[in-house]
Amino acid sequence: MSEFSVGIRQQDTVSILELKGYLDAHTAPELEKAFQKHLNEARYNIVVNFSDLSYISSAGLGVLMQFIEDVRKNDGDIKLSNMSTRVYNVFDLLGFPMLYEIFKDEEEAVGKFLNKSENPS
Repeated sequence: MSEFSVGIRQQDTVSILELKGYLDAHTAPELEKAFQKHLNEARYNIVVNFSDLSYISSAGLGVLMQFIEDVRKNDGDIKLSNMSTRVYNVFDLLGFPMLYEIFKDEEEAVGKFLNKSENPS
């Protein structure tokens, strides 16, 4: 079985999910559980940090698509950060940059949430 883990940290009102290893059909349920836990706890500002993710399959991409609508319905968002070129190319090929904000680093992604809450429009 593939090695995969989801680390979870909080920074102010933002949840940071740190993905590590191989995200595929066997490991995608672990990411689903992490997202569902955040929805159940009404935590809708989520940054997914891909710095330690070495592989993502369509099942992993499907998990992101599965939760984005519910998160945005609750005035939240899922922002992506720290992708390797290899992982980014998969997202880019499937048009994900049109659906998600993708940041080079986690600080920038978290800052986007925090700046929004300081300056409501």
